[in-house]
Amino acid sequence: MRNVVIIGSGCAGWTAAIYAARANLKPLVIRGHEPGGQLTLTTLVENFPGFPNGVQGPELVELMQKQAENFGADLLEGDVTAADLSRRPFTLRVGEESIETRTLIIASGASAKLLGLESERKLLGHGVSTCATCDGYFFRGKEVAVVGGGDTAAEDSLFLTRYATAVNVIHRRDQLRASKIMQDRMRRNEKIKFIWDSTVTDILDPDKGEVSGIKLKNVKTGEETLKNCDGVFIGIGHSPNTALFRGQVDMNEQGYLLTRDGSRTSVPGVFAAGDVQDHVYRQAITAAGSGCMAAIDAERFLEAEH
Repeated sequence: MRNVVIIGSGCAGWTAAIYAARANLKPLVIRGHEPGGQLTLTTLVENFPGFPNGVQGPELVELMQKQAENFGADLLEGDVTAADLSRRPFTLRVGEESIETRTLIIASGASAKLLGLESERKLLGHGVSTCATCDGYFFRGKEVAVVGGGDTAAEDSLFLTRYATAVNVIHRRDQLRASKIMQDRMRRNEKIKFIWDSTVTDILDPDKGEVSGIKLKNVKTGEETLKNCDGVFIGIGHSPNTALFRGQVDMNEQGYLLTRDGSRTSVPGVFAAGDVQDHVYRQAITAAGSGCMAAIDAERFLEAEH
């Protein structure tokens, strides 16, 4: 029987583990299907406090893990394949193992939607990014492309105009899906150019380990063109990793868990932290902060029972 089980091993999960371990709750962290979370898809992180020269994303996660384990947190490799939250203790299934816990912290994150290109995967963190606010600074004085036509792409493209000389918005339709106010802001910005009715079929150049351009295909004419650029931002949204909890925990239409009074969910004893419940900020530092909140909320919940 566990006092606290944490699903997810990104900033939120490991911060929750640090706090729960220091409270002598011996938390168990289940690593999940995306070990390390979104930080493993980036390279240099310059906006996490305490690292004046920046820190590599994977290294930051590794340091958090070591800190949590030093205080007594346990790690279980694998992914949760089933969860029963209808009664306490809660029951989780990881492989062939069944785990019971008095409280649960869901920090399973949100996965960035990708185009599915091999070159995209190879260049993630090397010119291809899913987070404009994380990586835009590295593209000062350069030309970039943003793929998408919704609010995510709109927000990314507007943010990137602070640094890039030109922002090319690639959209498969001939009009945006973003809210009208966002569209108006984009059209007023001289740095933003639109490439309509087009999809990205390839990103150059994985062999060089950096982005030098993109191959485009017009969906109406079939014409293929090459567009030079120094970075590609995928702005087609995120999917919270919450399918396992559908029908058990309240969530919004997009699947993000709904929290109240800090990190509490609709199920007493179940708490949520990080991108699994945050579709606004999605930063390493905000994920870490909500992980702290979830651990403290879980500790107080257990104390109240005694």
